[in-house]
Amino acid sequence: MIKVGVVGGTGYTGVELLRLLAGHPAVQLVAITSRGDAGTPVAAMFPSLRGRVGLEFVAPQDADLESCDVVFFATPNGIAMQQARSLIDAGVRVIDLAADFRIRDVAEWQKWYGMTHAAPELVAEAVYGLPEVNRAAIRGARVLANPGCYPTAVQLGFIPLIEAGLIDLGHLVADAKSGVSGAGRKAEVNALFAEAADSFKAYGVGGHRHLPEIRQGLGLVANEPVGLTFVPHLTPMVRGIHATLYARLTRDVDLQGLYEARYRDEPFVDVLPSGGHPETRSVRASNMCRIAVHRPQGGDVVVVLSVIDNLVKGAAGQAVQNMNIMFDIDERLGLDIVPVSP
Repeated sequence: MIKVGVVGGTGYTGVELLRLLAGHPAVQLVAITSRGDAGTPVAAMFPSLRGRVGLEFVAPQDADLESCDVVFFATPNGIAMQQARSLIDAGVRVIDLAADFRIRDVAEWQKWYGMTHAAPELVAEAVYGLPEVNRAAIRGARVLANPGCYPTAVQLGFIPLIEAGLIDLGHLVADAKSGVSGAGRKAEVNALFAEAADSFKAYGVGGHRHLPEIRQGLGLVANEPVGLTFVPHLTPMVRGIHATLYARLTRDVDLQGLYEARYRDEPFVDVLPSGGHPETRSVRASNMCRIAVHRPQGGDVVVVLSVIDNLVKGAAGQAVQNMNIMFDIDERLGLDIVPVSP
């Protein structure tokens, strides 16, 4: 059994991680930490876990994390980088669901996240956990940077086009929408039901923290910098991300065949038949990314539609997928979940 610790188990990604780990046949949950709720039974806070998780939250300083095989950080940005070194030195592998190790350029990270990085030496070692690109490197990772939700949907949508050298890399557009759970489990006016319901708005148009992460990932695939306009939107739903991606084709190709071939062996990417329109509800509570590719009116613009559940493939599910790869077990273990409908 893989002994697992979870740091920060009270947020949306934390409880989603617990839901998936509680049903994982190769996992033993050892410790779940919370600074503010130590001593509270996990099932008392999250009744959905009654009969599944019998642990209490413990204060971070009281958790025996060094006895774990792997520790997940489902914490705000800036926490994992302070604790990762001592865990790694104890032989524990670290999976960070926040952004502490995602961006290779530390100065760039500090500019976007507004803090000094506490472990820049680990940034160079960390593996970016997008399995569809980095599976081989993930297997040997000691520090794994779990991708962000928007970056997952956007990169999976663009990657086949970039790998095939089919598009103008200077003018990519990602128009993405997220449910309110993407803002986290905290009290904020813009996430209140009365504020978010019956409304739709863009935000972060001048610059969103996920922009440098997406540019970095696409640039590594292309082996050169890419020009990307990324505009996120808030939609009045709890879960889901829908990314509509635009690029200009530089030569003709069978786009449907390209996408089907690229993702044929990927267990968590589903390419819809030609003309398909993926919906966020078709991936709800699952680790699946569904993609459709279109060429409107046969022109030179390709439109890719990519949907994920932001809390699963966009966070906790992808983290468990990465754990499975790291411990050389079936990548689908604990994640073979039929999406919830309605």
